Amino acid sequence: MALAVSEIPRSQNPFPREGVVRDADGVPGYSDLPATLPEMLRAHVDARPDVEAVVELGGERLTYAQLWERASRVAGGLRAAGVRHGDRVAVRYPAGTDWALAFWGTVLAGGVAVAVNTRSAEPEVEFVLGDAGVKVDLSALTPLPEGDPYVADELEPSHVAALFYTSGTTGRPKGVPTTHRAFLTNSENLIRCLGIPGDVGPDLRTLISVPLFHVTACNAQFMVAAYLGGTSVIMPALDLPRLTEALPGERISFMVTVPAVYSLLLRHPAFAGADVSGVRWAAYGGAPIAPSLVRALQAAFPQTRLVNGYGMTETASLITVMPHEDAVEHADSVGYAAPSVDIGVVPVGDDPHVGELVVRGVTVTTGYWNRPEATEETIVDGWLHTGDIVRVDDAGRVHIVDRSKDIINRGGENISSVEVEAVLLSAPGVSDAAVLAVPDDVMGEKVGAVLFTDRDRIDVDAVIAHCRDHLADFKIPQYATVVAEALPRNAGGKLLKNRLREQVRWGAPLR
Repeated sequence: MALAVSEIPRSQNPFPREGVVRDADGVPGYSDLPATLPEMLRAHVDARPDVEAVVELGGERLTYAQLWERASRVAGGLRAAGVRHGDRVAVRYPAGTDWALAFWGTVLAGGVAVAVNTRSAEPEVEFVLGDAGVKVDLSALTPLPEGDPYVADELEPSHVAALFYTSGTTGRPKGVPTTHRAFLTNSENLIRCLGIPGDVGPDLRTLISVPLFHVTACNAQFMVAAYLGGTSVIMPALDLPRLTEALPGERISFMVTVPAVYSLLLRHPAFAGADVSGVRWAAYGGAPIAPSLVRALQAAFPQTRLVNGYGMTETASLITVMPHEDAVEHADSVGYAAPSVDIGVVPVGDDPHVGELVVRGVTVTTGYWNRPEATEETIVDGWLHTGDIVRVDDAGRVHIVDRSKDIINRGGENISSVEVEAVLLSAPGVSDAAVLAVPDDVMGEKVGAVLFTDRDRIDVDAVIAHCRDHLADFKIPQYATVVAEALPRNAGGKLLKNRLREQVRWGAPLR
């Protein structure tokens, strides 16, 4: 039985689609991209060998020629260690030039780079290494392998280049294979959506402050810089004063991070008076953002195009983008479909534009690693089920209503935790917020708010009063707890609600 998908038209979608073609199955992609990652990288090595490719703040600086020479020696070392086409190599170095060399060395060897979360506990790491069937484990204590230069010549666009693991917010992490074609297509999508000129070349210098084992950093920054022949400037760890210094010091033109980091940056004393005139493009995503924060960002970065991006590990990063022109007026939306991405809705009621978001395109993974059952549940008739409940307006803009598992059912009324969180984030004194269902014998579930501030205190009464001005009565939190530590989020900024549910203890109801 065919899936009942309401496909979203592109009549008002502002992003250019020149060169988008469909394969025999109707899946969209581009017709004129490099075939593989090594082919893309080699072109820049030949054209601009002395341009910086990778910079580690406080560490090494590698030109394209140096990156190629050293990465090919890493590839030779991996081949000597027995790595052959399709073998998995764990990349567990901290963010920096070693990570970059391990990634590119694995790809040049014809292997699959397994981007392991360096924040994981040892049992979690062991699970990923075993699940991926890793042949060589490049951990922080392991020197980079070295051998005679080697570059695989058997690679094709459909071959897997890397394996990312989902954050495990709904159970054990699942491996997501990402092909050469998916990496390249996602890069092309992103530069079109941000309006980055294709000939920007060495003027594209991106500051990577998000961990490289996550697709936000690897796919939306590290790979985009390589795609354009620009520079990845890598911060080994988030440091707001150092980030502020790096913006002019490293001539940063492109940055990406989550709303919480932007909020902290704008309030940090080191940022006052900082020279950000070189930043031409900036993106945020991974969490709801208050219109007031968007306005503050536009004021702080007046010459910068600001966009809101939404994506998944399973889609090689980008699904939709809200362009700069609509960033404030439609801050509650994650925007329009990327040029080579089809989006649709599987309705949950009578409205064909409200339901679970589904996605199709060559950036979408063909299946989870060693998880046929999960693949069958998630990818149906070529459409990937995101698990996000959305509303699509008449212009084709996507509004996230909630994760399907995070909808709160209060006496038959469905409440979007994302909607309530967005209001809480605009309340006085609130730096971060999460909304969870609180079990109730009468109503089934009630609304609970977990609040965090990086200031002196939160006036819970004032927060609830703010909610009364912006929410229907049944959506106003009836429970609230203030926590002393930042809310748990994955590297892409998404709340780890499973962890919060285990930690939070609700007190007496507010009303």
